[in-house]
Order: sequence, then structure tokens, then C-alpha cells
Amino acid sequence: MERITISVDNQMAADIDAWAKAHFYANRSEAIRDLIRAQLQQEQIEQSHASPALACLSYLFHHQERAPGERLLSLQNAHHDLIVSTVYCALDGERRFESCLLRGSMNELQRFAQLVCAERGVHHGKLNLILE
Repeated sequence: MERITISVDNQMAADIDAWAKAHFYANRSEAIRDLIRAQLQQEQIEQSHASPALACLSYLFHHQERAPGERLLSLQNAHHDLIVSTVYCALDGERRFESCLLRGSMNELQRFAQLVCAERGVHHGKLNLILE
């Protein structure tokens, strides 16, 4: 492992320490390493549109709102090659939570997520991507 030394002002050091403590890091180095890793991966994701990726698409939808369940199932069937697994949960009489584990190119996964999240009745959609 290579050692890198950086200088930060007192306020930034305090902010880093507070963030590391709030996120249960043992020390600054671990916290800073994860922050840098996350930023580097985010930039890599933004530049790697055709790269193979894994993703989790989670969203909440209202079951009674113009039958989104049927439309979502049709979308999933049309993109079955991207879906590894789906978890579905009825939260109450109206709201449903669904999470799809996906595998495909970055472009395909982002497009599928946009189609799902654009469906009427779908709320709070979020796609989490990881380069494979």
C-alpha cells in the first residue's frame, strides 16, 4: 500500500472526523479511501456507457393507480434478459415496493430504469449501479 499525505484545514479535518464517526469508520484513512473510491467509480460509471454492469432498481408504486403492476410486469417481461431477480412486497392496501437485481450494459440498465420510473403510479425510483 502506498502512503499519500494531504493537508486540510482544521474545519475540513473536523468534518471528515465527524463523517467517519457517523459512518462507523475506524479511522480517517478508511473513510477517505472509501470517499475517493466512490467518486472514482462514479466518474467511471458516467464514462462507461457500454460497459457490463450490475444494478439494483428499487421503487415504490401505488397498486390502485391505473394498474401499474400490469404495466410493470409487461416491462419486466420485455426486458427479461436484464433481470436476475425481483423482490416484491405489499406495504399496505395501496402501496407496493419492488426491487429488481439487474445485469447488462450500463446503457441498457439505465434505459430500463428510466422506463420503469416513468410509469404512472411509480414513485421514488432509484437505480444503484456497480461496474462489473
